[in-house]
Amino acid sequence: MSIAGKILIAGVGNELLSDDGVGVHAVRKLQEQPIPGVVMADIGTAILHGLHFLESAERVLVIDAAKGGQPPGTIYLFEATESAGAKSVISIHSMGLREAARFLMAGEPAPSITVLGVEPQTMDYGMDLSAPVQAVLPQVVELARETVAGWMRDTDCTDFHLCVEKRNDLRTRNKDLS
Repeated sequence: MSIAGKILIAGVGNELLSDDGVGVHAVRKLQEQPIPGVVMADIGTAILHGLHFLESAERVLVIDAAKGGQPPGTIYLFEATESAGAKSVISIHSMGLREAARFLMAGEPAPSITVLGVEPQTMDYGMDLSAPVQAVLPQVVELARETVAGWMRDTDCTDFHLCVEKRNDLRTRNKDLS
């Protein structure tokens, strides 16, 4: 069963705080070449205003700054589960989105939420991403597309290293064809 049309990509964060806005920047890049059947929303910090997008979603990919203690620009891909607090990687805003969804959809199952996060270098005032985060923005956009494509093919791509291996295998095959 395909879930096309029931997928939401949510860019969250504050673009006025440098790397905190990576999700907003990524969704804007994704919107330049929309994925058919996928809703892409620039939610920013207005989590409550983005709740109407969750009502029909079965899968949500949140793109956000995430702190995991790794070097700036490190990309993370993980499920935002109940036990996320015990994980070493924490999305800055996905907790608020998950809690808001639970409140809105009381009694109904909330959509599955996956976080595509990027380790920030700075969250000081400024509208530009830091150099390490700006450098990985194309990879974040590509991984978002690959993750959603996997969902649409009914194959999950929530393990970042597995997704990278698949992408590298695909690139190798494409080079061999040229």
